[in-house]
Amino acid sequence: MTFFRDNIERMSAYVPGEQPADPAGVVKLNQNENPYPPSPKALAVLREFDGTQLRLYPDPMVSAFRRSAAEVVGVGADWILPGDGSDDLIIMIARAAAGPGRPIAYPVPTFPFYFAQGQIENAPLVEVPANEDFSLPIDKLAAVDAALAFVANPNSPTGATAEVEQLDWLAGKISGLLVIDEAYVDFADTDAMDLARRRPNVIVLRTLSKSYSLAGLRLGFGVANPTLMGGLLKTKAIYNVGPLPAAVGAAAMSDVAYHDQCVRAILAQRTHLAEALADRRWTVWPSGANFLMVRPPGGDAKATFEALKARSVLVRYFNQDRMRDKLRISIGTPQDIDALLRALDAMAAERA
Repeated sequence: MTFFRDNIERMSAYVPGEQPADPAGVVKLNQNENPYPPSPKALAVLREFDGTQLRLYPDPMVSAFRRSAAEVVGVGADWILPGDGSDDLIIMIARAAAGPGRPIAYPVPTFPFYFAQGQIENAPLVEVPANEDFSLPIDKLAAVDAALAFVANPNSPTGATAEVEQLDWLAGKISGLLVIDEAYVDFADTDAMDLARRRPNVIVLRTLSKSYSLAGLRLGFGVANPTLMGGLLKTKAIYNVGPLPAAVGAAAMSDVAYHDQCVRAILAQRTHLAEALADRRWTVWPSGANFLMVRPPGGDAKATFEALKARSVLVRYFNQDRMRDKLRISIGTPQDIDALLRALDAMAAERA
């Protein structure tokens, strides 16, 4: 006996990256978290927050945060829709645009939450294999012409980044919505925000989890024209963002200098790690994100993952097609990267 719909019974739940029970002494490079603390301005707001506000329902439209985010990205506040992390926006969009007879398309490999939410909505799922070099299969995505297309740009777990001109062309070719998930965009060279301004069918997603060091706060937002936002509001939870995340998030986004300092540090370590792994005969793919997709010598990624874990270094292994010989390694502090490289050198010495 079951109490759930058939599609829910059939599906598998989304599985997040491993969280160590005791993080002390663990080098955690498996969930693409920012290794640096949040902005001092954000932490000051957290310390000074008036807890008596918590007895009241929050502003359902999170108006103050909308204004702050709008100023940063250069649109009107009515173009911003905050969410409980950008995954909240993915849920809203899928509820509004997908369902039986209304397919969802996305390149693979990519963020598996698109797949999970598509199953929940009982929508046909069209998985379009990435090109041989993991670049965006733009022609094949356009040919699907789904009701809803997701493109993570930069993509996870590959780090591949599509050109804005490609995304613009794709938006013009499809009749449905194009959602450009820019969770990692602050580590890339370009962004697609202008497409949200110009294209009536484009939604750009942003999160404060990566470059703003606020993964534990759960705050993200979508950017699209007010007509699209009006449709998404119909699927939004009534009070999806509380006053504490909204206040801290607004302060973090206002601290541009601190944000840029953290991004520069991560980019420097990304370059350092890519060069160090290449020197050790690893294959390293180009990345526009705060992680690298890599292949260990010999391709035994699972054994490498397990050996690193035994040394208290966590990276991400994906047991799926085209990824079984690869790992995804988040960019940490210089101390984190040194610990990873020491572990790899010790493993290589043991094999020798």
